Amino acid sequence: MKNMVTMVVVLTAMMTTTMLRMAKCELHYVGGGKIGWAPHVNFSQWSSHERFYVGDWLYFGFDKNMYNVLEVNKSSYENCIDSGFIKNITRGGRDVFQLTEPKNYYFLSGRGHCWEGLKLAINVLNDAQPSLPPLPPSTTSSSSSSSSSYFNAIQALLLSAATLWAIADYYKWNSD
Repeated sequence: MKNMVTMVVVLTAMMTTTMLRMAKCELHYVGGGKIGWAPHVNFSQWSSHERFYVGDWLYFGFDKNMYNVLEVNKSSYENCIDSGFIKNITRGGRDVFQLTEPKNYYFLSGRGHCWEGLKLAINVLNDAQPSLPPLPPSTTSSSSSSSSSYFNAIQALLLSAATLWAIADYYKWNSD
């Protein structure tokens, strides 16, 4: 019985840690709000108001019949070259991309739209640093994703506590 309780506590701790890591990830709406992935948007200005960390997600909303989203290298980004891309993340026009490593990411839309400003470069940091000063408020900032991250963290803790309570209660009634 003691080994079972130890195993339950360890599993619950692992589950809580995983859920908290997931809860701190943010979803960034590329371009901010209703603008989305469209030509003639200053994506450099938008991205300068955002902080990107490993595990975060980018959301690209666009008309898939007109535009696409390609992950490219720096040279292709700078020269609007849409051949030889790293990855085509276009699926249905409401596409997400997870930032999996700390590095610079480059995205563009092919079919000539890159020349209309339809490209994005971001720098992804390893982990959120609590010592960093908060970003100034911005109308294109993803503040709702920050509050949802806290909500997700609370949900993760409550789910872990409920799971631990249910398992302990089960063994209490079935230990006889």
